[in-house]
Amino acid sequence: MSDKNLKLIIEKWKKDYTFKTITSSVISFGVTILFALYNGFLGISLLSVWHGSICVFYLLLIAIRGMILLNEKRNAIGSENDGGYCRGKTFAISSIILLALNLALILPIALMVTFKKPVNMGLIPAIAMAAYTTYKITMASIHIRKQKRSRCSNILITELRTINFIDALVSILTLQNTLIMVNQTKSSAKDMTTLSAVSSAAIYIVILFTTVHLLAKGLSQIRKQHCFSKEAKR
Repeated sequence: MSDKNLKLIIEKWKKDYTFKTITSSVISFGVTILFALYNGFLGISLLSVWHGSICVFYLLLIAIRGMILLNEKRNAIGSENDGGYCRGKTFAISSIILLALNLALILPIALMVTFKKPVNMGLIPAIAMAAYTTYKITMASIHIRKQKRSRCSNILITELRTINFIDALVSILTLQNTLIMVNQTKSSAKDMTTLSAVSSAAIYIVILFTTVHLLAKGLSQIRKQHCFSKEAKR
């Protein structure tokens, strides 16, 4: 790749919010596949219910990201009218998968609350995990705010940013459980269980609220586009 092409890509990254979202989502898509394979392998080899359940979460995440990225790739070479119809159809299907993803989270969260998630790491790796999770949730939160300010009309771009935020929230749940398991003592076990249950429930409620908000926004946007298409045909 020439320096000129690299500069053009960097400039597009800075100015084009949709391009930036798609590019970062492609990277996240690849990382999520690795997480799914890793947890799937551990789930089968160790007969671990937790690794198996979190693997299901990642597989659903892969399905949503993959559908959206494929749709946007097709829209890039298609007509604008077809693109709007395809986005609506893709959003409807991916929304059903997103609801399934919310349900799939119940089992791994329940296992973490009861401290049945296997933890095989010391304090230093746990701190490194905390740093990465902090970065992940910070960036996801920043992009959610940018998304609202930009008033992007592409509902699939909004969905990509939303599932990135949900992914980051799940990382917080995993981090919380890991830190508790690494640092807890017998005397603090009861208090830690209560703390874990309350905070996990709070984060799960945020995930549900975020999902419902996305679905409501998507349905409203699709209806407006449908009404606009009808008026344009008259």
